[in-house]
Amino acid sequence: MAKYVPERHLSKKVIVRQIVIEGNAITRKSIITREMSVQEGDTLEVDSIRQLLNQNKLRLVNMSLFNDINMNIEEVTKNKVDWHVQVKERWYILPKFTFELADRNFNTWWVQQNHDFSRANVGVTIYDYNFRGNLENLSATIQLGYTQKYALNYQIPYIDKQQKWGVGFSISVAQSRQTYFATDSNKLEYVTSNNNSDILLQTEASINFVYRPAYATRHRLTITYKDYSVSDTVLQLNPLYYADRSDRARMVEFLYRLELNYVDNWNYPLYGFKLVGYAVSRIGIQGLSAQNFINIETGVFGSPLPKWYVSCILRGRLTTPEKQPYYFEGGLGTQTDYVRGYEYYVIDGSQYGVVRFDLKREIFNNTYRLPLQYFTTIPLRIYPKIFADVGYIKNNQPSYNSFLDNRVLYSIGAGVDIVTLYDLKIRLEFAYNHLAQNGLYLHLNSE
Repeated sequence: MAKYVPERHLSKKVIVRQIVIEGNAITRKSIITREMSVQEGDTLEVDSIRQLLNQNKLRLVNMSLFNDINMNIEEVTKNKVDWHVQVKERWYILPKFTFELADRNFNTWWVQQNHDFSRANVGVTIYDYNFRGNLENLSATIQLGYTQKYALNYQIPYIDKQQKWGVGFSISVAQSRQTYFATDSNKLEYVTSNNNSDILLQTEASINFVYRPAYATRHRLTITYKDYSVSDTVLQLNPLYYADRSDRARMVEFLYRLELNYVDNWNYPLYGFKLVGYAVSRIGIQGLSAQNFINIETGVFGSPLPKWYVSCILRGRLTTPEKQPYYFEGGLGTQTDYVRGYEYYVIDGSQYGVVRFDLKREIFNNTYRLPLQYFTTIPLRIYPKIFADVGYIKNNQPSYNSFLDNRVLYSIGAGVDIVTLYDLKIRLEFAYNHLAQNGLYLHLNSE
């Protein structure tokens, strides 16, 4: 690998003669250089080279294609350099065996559902996230267990020479013999089919278009046809599950997504700013008249002292019209939209906001090397932290004994984040909420 040339050996400005990529047995050079801010023929200020080396390494890290990346320059003449990039590719084609809980989080499954393994999903996805070396994503999924699911996805990141436009499609079918039909006292109520038949069937087919004019900006338009149906058992328990007492909901959904990526690592940021915004418009054909909503997530991350990190994350949603069938109402308590310390609760409502504050310190950061081709390195980072959350959800519809909507929710706590191979994240958090309840919670995603 070329070694870094001290600035004193070079002129004040240098020209990048060529970019040399090593170790990319599968990934095409053009896919790698597309992410870089330095291109062949560029004239660089020598004083900026160290910063550019670090910046471009982080850009390649965000591709999630490589286990290890090294980057340096090599002097060719007094005013010309070669830019060397050495990568160690991940294993791109592999069967991913999944074991997922049907419940919203580990604690809900363990405590409220008595760690019932019949509520688990076991599946396999044949996944190639660097198909043909072009960063194309191709996957086929078969899932059995609580929810049976079959899906096919294909995404082409670039279809033009300028590498700005992409396109993709997906189709999926999911069915289950159990589903939730209402929320009572901020807990989901479930019903099970009594004749061993499916109680829920969901079919979706979509096409999307991606426009990426610059490294940090990505626009996505997705058009989806959705066809959902439930058995009569669900309607007997909740006639307002879909609109007009229908047992079926069909719609066309238009989704626009904006991503602004100014962080060091999209999967676990420590520095910078990120924003993800959704604008969704649903045109109902049956079981839904119309629904429009905006979801936003933005985060600011920084390091006030060496190995100390702070972050502030905001998530929110606005919906019109506010009155929606039960299934489409939304709320807090699912996926990433929740206030920590309230993991056991679901709070229905069309308008909400959550703010999260974190202060963490890196106490361990090491990389273990293995004599394996696609697992050459195993990184391990550990961050103890303290945190505070504040949230609010507005609900103008009658609810079943809800005591958490239309009021301020807040919590404080401490925990530890563990980040390791293939962007796996483990969060162990102890939280105390305004109900004077406390608990230890496990999550397998970032905040």
